[in-house]
Amino acid sequence: MLANILVVGSGGREHALSWKLSQSSKVETVFTSPGNGGTENNVPIDVTNLDELADFAQKNNCFTVVGPEVPLAAGIVDKFNKLNLKIFGPSQMAAQLESSKIWAKNFMKRNDIPTARFEIFDDAQKAEDYVNSLEYNVVVKADGLAAGKGVIVCNSNNEAISAIQTILVKKTFGDAGNRIIVEERLDGIEASYIALSDGEIAIPMASSQDHKRIFDNDDGPNTGGMGAYSPTPVIDDVLAEKIQKKIIDKTIRSMKNEGIVFKGFLYAGIMIRDNEPYVLEYNVRMGDPECQPIVMRMDFDLYDYFVASVEGKLSSMPLPSWKNQYAVCVVLASDGYPESYVKGEEISGFDSISNQAYVFHAGTKKIDGKIVSDGGRVLGVTALGESLEIAINNVYDATEKITWAHKYCRKDIGKKGLAYF
Repeated sequence: MLANILVVGSGGREHALSWKLSQSSKVETVFTSPGNGGTENNVPIDVTNLDELADFAQKNNCFTVVGPEVPLAAGIVDKFNKLNLKIFGPSQMAAQLESSKIWAKNFMKRNDIPTARFEIFDDAQKAEDYVNSLEYNVVVKADGLAAGKGVIVCNSNNEAISAIQTILVKKTFGDAGNRIIVEERLDGIEASYIALSDGEIAIPMASSQDHKRIFDNDDGPNTGGMGAYSPTPVIDDVLAEKIQKKIIDKTIRSMKNEGIVFKGFLYAGIMIRDNEPYVLEYNVRMGDPECQPIVMRMDFDLYDYFVASVEGKLSSMPLPSWKNQYAVCVVLASDGYPESYVKGEEISGFDSISNQAYVFHAGTKKIDGKIVSDGGRVLGVTALGESLEIAINNVYDATEKITWAHKYCRKDIGKKGLAYF
């Protein structure tokens, strides 16, 4: 019997997952809730409405795949499990690795997982006094979920004090900033390492590198991600083995030792310094935009691996195989993001995209058959190429064909990787 799937979320990651899962010979219909202008079979249920999502999954006999962090942190997996509904993703306890940066840092400290030195504060004056006592620069982080924007990298004590004021006093991120972490700023090369776990083992996905900041050359504030490419030469085989053993395997094992079974995607944001990996942060879901190039390179049935993760049977699965090509995703955003921007502008040019590229929708919606902008990060144009340089050329050729009034994108996605060749 063919499976129905419910993908929860509305971003580029969810479009990419829906696209890949719909290619499985074992899948009949993929629903996306709430979806966007590019996804099919959209279900108008918000990701926070767990009761309605469960009701829909039950009535339509769905295997559910959760894309974003908010429903995971709210306990959607626990709710579905109680109803005997099959769902891919970590439990609410396991999701603390992302939903509370303080919980995650303390977890890493007690389990000897490499990460930066840190202190925790809920008092701005004490945090400022601490910063003024240090001889190194810091990163200031809001404890809770802040849509990828709750991390402020500081170049001076003045910037750190401003960040403390922004999060703890001005409450820019609301209750997510009731407590903060002040941690040593690790300078090096950043990369994303994502693995798939069933609670016992973790299988690595293809490596990737995200581009967090809004402007070229990594200038400006952090965003949800302005582009990514896969694989990244930043992570060679030796480094991959270090990350797998010292961080990924150790995290899954330590969680289990603490009575928490971690099933789903485990994402480690890694800083590489002197060829040693350190955890900057955990995510408990596939990255966005890393998902788009990773999914484009998958040469296996993703549904099979999701089922194996849920059933605790990943050890019986072969290692995933990957297309011997590079993939690059460039995020087309609304000009003004990550702050204020215009919505509702008609987007054109989809018909002129070649077979080498695919457009994953994020902040879009369909009105009267037309696609209009409906968010900050609007589209994730993703292209393959026999080399990283060819993939970069292919993706930027495609981005030129997509137009709307206030379109913005970085022009240097993937350029960091070229330096390694």
